[in-house]
Amino acid sequence: MDGLHGWDAGRTDFAAVPPWLQVVGGLFVVINGAGTWWTFRENAFAAPVVKLQQGQRVIDTGPYAIVRHPMYASVLFLLVGMPLLLGSWLGLAFAGVLILAVAWRSVHEEATLRAGLDGYDAYAARVRYRFVPLLW
Repeated sequence: MDGLHGWDAGRTDFAAVPPWLQVVGGLFVVINGAGTWWTFRENAFAAPVVKLQQGQRVIDTGPYAIVRHPMYASVLFLLVGMPLLLGSWLGLAFAGVLILAVAWRSVHEEATLRAGLDGYDAYAARVRYRFVPLLW
């Protein structure tokens, strides 16, 4: 994906996206980093692959008190922020496809968690939103 951003931005001399919007993109990338850090700080079981681990329990503090998938919520900022920062409208359009892929993954991950992690159903009833409070 970075190749797409670079190619698209390079063909327009990085000028297709207004500078103020590139700054917003940079801020989104920073928000992604902070959100990912907060997620891993709160949950030692967070991993890039869907798996249940020995001794794993439901985490409902920190960012997990706000949304059920805080790392994926952080990734949304990265997927939108990176193409803006690099000046790629094409990358921003492709981000929509990647966001749908992350949403699909979260739904399937929840099936695993509901089936194998005690207390996950109760947690999901308390924390209603997967990524974006008041939306989804």
